[in-house]
Amino acid sequence: MKKSLTCIVCPNGCRLEIDVQSHDVSGNKCPRGIAFAINELTDPKRSITTTVRTTLSEYPVISVRTDGDIAKDKIMDLIHLLKDVVVTEYLPIKTIIVHNVFGTDVNVITTANMQKGDKCL
Repeated sequence: MKKSLTCIVCPNGCRLEIDVQSHDVSGNKCPRGIAFAINELTDPKRSITTTVRTTLSEYPVISVRTDGDIAKDKIMDLIHLLKDVVVTEYLPIKTIIVHNVFGTDVNVITTANMQKGDKCL
């Protein structure tokens, strides 16, 4: 049995076919497509970008992202976890606000500099 995928590793967006049993991949224009297809079949992961609330009037929310990939089946768990996170101070870009998400060595970090007096609205 074969599974069809679109590679998201580079801008080519190759249409891949992977044999579910043998893990043979076709349709890739570069070697990264092979690794993507196998990983997508065996252990799919994604990076997450979202926002968290703050108590700062200039920044009602701040954008955040994971600094690595987490398992796709943990995405909604992370979103639920981040609903309860509230930033209470001005932070520089790349500040870790959640350490070691689900024991993965992946952190959630800020993606913008927060400075007192800025108008983010």
